[in-house]
Amino acid sequence: MKSGSDNFRSSSIQGIMKRIKARGIEVIVYEPALKEPEFFHSRVVNDLAQFKKESDIIVANRITDDIRDVADKVYSRDLFGKD
Repeated sequence: MKSGSDNFRSSSIQGIMKRIKARGIEVIVYEPALKEPEFFHSRVVNDLAQFKKESDIIVANRITDDIRDVADKVYSRDLFGKD
């Protein structure tokens, strides 16, 4: 999530999470600022390296430098890497 932004909650990512979980697939959420162990009934991971290692697919609103090294498993609406 972008600090101070409502992008995650207003985005289609929650819809994607719901559909994936309906198929019995585990969903984990990377959010370093979130102190709760779950978000939207999914486990929260606060460490980016752990998140990358555990994730087979990453759905992101934006492509950032933090996830460029795993771009082969990132799906995003951010086609041009600009927002």
